[in-house]
Amino acid sequence: MARLNQILVASAVTLLALTGCGGAQEASTPTKTSPAETPAASAVSTSDKAASPASNAELLSVVTNTKAAVQTGNFAKAKTEFDKFENAWKKVEDGIKKTSPKSYDAVEETTEKVMTELKKSKPSKDQVLAQLQSLEKTIGSIPKS
Repeated sequence: MARLNQILVASAVTLLALTGCGGAQEASTPTKTSPAETPAASAVSTSDKAASPASNAELLSVVTNTKAAVQTGNFAKAKTEFDKFENAWKKVEDGIKKTSPKSYDAVEETTEKVMTELKKSKPSKDQVLAQLQSLEKTIGSIPKS
């Protein structure tokens, strides 16, 4: 257990260091814009974009973490993990609704079923896992931009 904690701490420190390195490089690199490329012309709302591979990965990560918690019977952790889904979904849902309305509807419906089941005093492990599996499949089928 102590070894696992050391690995997790080392991973977190490494991730933070890498994030910091990338941010410093971007800040010091001058960018040139053409007159036609003004902030107003190039600004696109994140919610207007279709799902990107990164956003799909974020959604799938939440589903995977939730499934792991459900499989161990830790529904409190599963609910906490799945609460993160809404934040990730908000970033891409408008774009998905425009480009893939059927997938959007399926994600919305399945998300509601998972939330409803997780809010119960005794959630059904099988039902939650089945819904999470369905959600995972739907997210995987969403076209990437």
